[in-house]
Amino acid sequence: MDIKDLKLLIKTVTESDITEFEMDNSDEKIVIKRGHKPEYIQMGAPMMQPYAAPQFAAPTQAAPAAPAAAAPSAAAEAGDTLNSPIVGSFYRAPAPDAAPYVEVGQIVEQGQVLCIVEAMKLMNEIEAECKCKIIKICKENAQAVEFGDPLFVIQKL
Repeated sequence: MDIKDLKLLIKTVTESDITEFEMDNSDEKIVIKRGHKPEYIQMGAPMMQPYAAPQFAAPTQAAPAAPAAAAPSAAAEAGDTLNSPIVGSFYRAPAPDAAPYVEVGQIVEQGQVLCIVEAMKLMNEIEAECKCKIIKICKENAQAVEFGDPLFVIQKL
């Protein structure tokens, strides 16, 4: 069968009510299916992997290198740091027009939401691991954070 005959055959099948055509000669086989939907394999969504709870790092003792660096290290020496458990974007509030979860000086209870770290369009609430006082907020709203970046300086109560 040449290409002209094949085109004519396809045209005839598409203009008729035929949904499937099969022709088998000794040296060639032609199968034309119309309205056939390809089979797709449905895969379940990947399961969310739990992430580790925020870890509190012990205060670091910075060597006095310069007087200008003394102010930030003084805040770090006053308490523990609450570090980001994941990479993402730091948000202080649940919505742009909402009040922040916490403010400097506020006392929070264990399990209270402190902020959100958005990772791949998933909002991850970061909770207080213990009752504590917020000494410093280390990141600006909507700022990118890496794993282990300090989010808050806190004082355990």
